[in-house]
Amino acid sequence: MKQYYVYVMTNRSRTLYIGVTNDLRRRVCEHKHHMIEGFTKRYNIDGLIYYEVSGDIMAAIAREKQIKGWLRKRKISLVESMSPEWRDLSEEW
Repeated sequence: MKQYYVYVMTNRSRTLYIGVTNDLRRRVCEHKHHMIEGFTKRYNIDGLIYYEVSGDIMAAIAREKQIKGWLRKRKISLVESMSPEWRDLSEEW
């Protein structure tokens, strides 16, 4: 079964980026090495601080949009449910 990931990344200033992918390790690597032009490269987004897994791409996209629509305070609560210290979860890889 294919897996999809909704994820949240940040930088030293705690700017939040929310995305969806089917390969979390590859996508985080792309962000960390600034391989793709755009928001994450411009703001040096390089720390994975939250993710969740779904078996359905449509559900994952809907969840990404849902989280993006939240106020920052609610996004921070979600992040801190998995990473209270905002530790980069990809460091373990």
